[in-house]
Amino acid sequence: MRKTLTARSALALLLLLAPLAGVGARQPAKRGITPEDYFAFEFASDPRLSPDGKLVAYVVTTVDQKQNRRLSQIWVAATDGSRPPRAFTSNLQSSSSPRWSPDGRSLAFLSSRPATDNAASTQQSAPTPVSPALPSATVPQATPAPTETPTPAANATATTPGVPSALQTSASEQPRTQVWLLSFEGGEARRVTNLRNGVSTFEWSPDGTRMALTSRTGPSDARAPSSDVRHYKHMSYKFNDTGWFDDKRSHVFVADVAGGHATQITFGEDWNDTDPQWSPDGSAIAFVSDRTGHAFDESRNTDVFVIDSAGGPVRKISDHPEEDYSPRWSPDGRQIAFLGRLHETDHPKIFLASVSSGGREGGPSRNVSPALDLIPTNLQWAERGRALYFETGVRGEQHLFRVEAGDGKVTQVTHGARAVHAVDVDDRNHLLAYAVNDFKHLDDIYVANLDASGERKLTDLNAKLWSQLQFADVERMTYKGADGWDVDGFMVKPLGWQEGRKYPLILSVHGGPAGQYGVDWYHEFQVYAARGWAVFFCNPRGSTGYGQKFERGIEGQWGGNDYTDIMNGVEAALAKYPWVDRDRLGVTGGSYGGFMTNWIVGHTTIFKAAVTLRSISDFVSDEGTRDGAYGHREDFGGYLFDNFDTFWDRSPLKYAKNVKTPILILHSDNDYRVPLEQGEQWFRALQHYGVPSELVIFPRENHNLTRTGEPKHLVESLNWQLYWFERYLDGDQSAVPPDAR
Repeated sequence: MRKTLTARSALALLLLLAPLAGVGARQPAKRGITPEDYFAFEFASDPRLSPDGKLVAYVVTTVDQKQNRRLSQIWVAATDGSRPPRAFTSNLQSSSSPRWSPDGRSLAFLSSRPATDNAASTQQSAPTPVSPALPSATVPQATPAPTETPTPAANATATTPGVPSALQTSASEQPRTQVWLLSFEGGEARRVTNLRNGVSTFEWSPDGTRMALTSRTGPSDARAPSSDVRHYKHMSYKFNDTGWFDDKRSHVFVADVAGGHATQITFGEDWNDTDPQWSPDGSAIAFVSDRTGHAFDESRNTDVFVIDSAGGPVRKISDHPEEDYSPRWSPDGRQIAFLGRLHETDHPKIFLASVSSGGREGGPSRNVSPALDLIPTNLQWAERGRALYFETGVRGEQHLFRVEAGDGKVTQVTHGARAVHAVDVDDRNHLLAYAVNDFKHLDDIYVANLDASGERKLTDLNAKLWSQLQFADVERMTYKGADGWDVDGFMVKPLGWQEGRKYPLILSVHGGPAGQYGVDWYHEFQVYAARGWAVFFCNPRGSTGYGQKFERGIEGQWGGNDYTDIMNGVEAALAKYPWVDRDRLGVTGGSYGGFMTNWIVGHTTIFKAAVTLRSISDFVSDEGTRDGAYGHREDFGGYLFDNFDTFWDRSPLKYAKNVKTPILILHSDNDYRVPLEQGEQWFRALQHYGVPSELVIFPRENHNLTRTGEPKHLVESLNWQLYWFERYLDGDQSAVPPDAR
């Protein structure tokens, strides 16, 4: 006989089952981020809107941990969000710089993949007439992105019979970066160019039949050098990002898209020609060059030039003794906007120069942004020539601004506690595409109307990983620095913060000093917070985003008022956040931040641990060995030879005898911005004075180790920082260095 369930027994059964139901519904606990999470990051960049405004192409970069390299591919998303993004390229080699054909039917991009049999073989020649312009085709409706067939790595690069081998890539050489074209109708990518030294940048002609591009050429292309020694006649002979100079210079070419024939239209062995920009009618090209004859001898006088697209004489458009750059033609072709400086230490302004549609007539330039006290970048025309849009950093954020071409009125377009950058302005369809990050998110791609209304997020690249992670918050605080100046600081609480406990704090100083900290994504800060450490960072004088007076407030003051600004911030943080343990303070920074780290530990003993990256220790030797020769003359009132005492007085090395703080030195052996000898001098001095110190040298890396270094080294650099702070802030003497694990 069936028994009836009583109310009491039913209640007991519910109580028994409730915990089991909770187990099934419980979400896994989130964890703090680690250095190794970098290997799983997806990085978005370079969004480009299609001519009809219905699609946006962009680059997604991932890390191949096994091969210790980054791989970039092009993706496409619908701007209305009606369908998920999809990969447009798929290859063993990276693809980057997506640029839509004017008819919207294909995408051109840069890649160093081997050529397929159907790839065009670009010929290079002296100036020749260019084919007449063809009418633009109607922009098609958006179609699904094709799936590109991966190219086998064994395929050899084709050559062109009858063309000198010095002018093209041979089958035996490693493939160089070339322009490739992939149709939305499907099929394999077609190589457009085959220049011996590859392609650096390119831009479609308005009619879609040609491309303006930059490539490097030099005497050694035609004849093999007789010696492997390096021979220089100019003061500038190396650069941090590219290493030692060779005999090649960047010049402008025009390539026929259909046949691949390329014509070099600018020449010269004493300068580089960069940033080619087509006039709206396709008859002329503007570009940037320093043709003073002293481009490699301390000259800063780059100018905007114009040349006929078929080649010929060049005409200078800009008229300032300092650098002018970023030429952008007005929609009607009658003006060229560009960025320029009147004096070396000035913030750049936006200028307009009147020209004919072909750039053959003109007059003096006009400053259309006299009231602008920020640093404009990524200049673009909009609103049918009524305004110019640009990006800039402002008070710890990055945003899009506009300036009226007529009266110079400046207004902010985007807003919020975030970094908006890589903006593509589509004036025809009244759209913007851009990348956005903030303190808790890596970049994703967004679109919005031209006035930034109707914003839509198109990607969520790191959603799966982010769902497993917990992130720390950042809080802005403003305090008084030296001379009563307002200084912005930012405070990060450690994860798992609990009332009544004391926590270590790490002070981080940004590089530059012309740069800024703020609400951007900082992997290392989240890692510190996950380890139970608070983080304080700030924008002392010398930082950008606060006007020219604030930025140039560091002149003659390295280690002076900037040091006071920073230390006042530490004291303000200690006063505002009593849970910070004054007896467990750490300090770190890279480049200028490394200089300041070295300077700080030579002038105070309140810090119990320091990590200095790519740091300056001796301005005397740095001046003559860095890639930018005598680059600190404006900071210290003149050249080293005339102000030796000032350069030495501002060198942390002079104060090494005062250092008591244990310090870890991280440096790269190919750092030409702050040469390795700077780290070596600092290490030897600290060892001489008995300071606990260690030196770690990263092979094959340059000054950009923590930004673009080999993935393995980038992660290891962060682990070295953790090792040192664990040992001297947490007091863990058993902490093991990364190379011993």
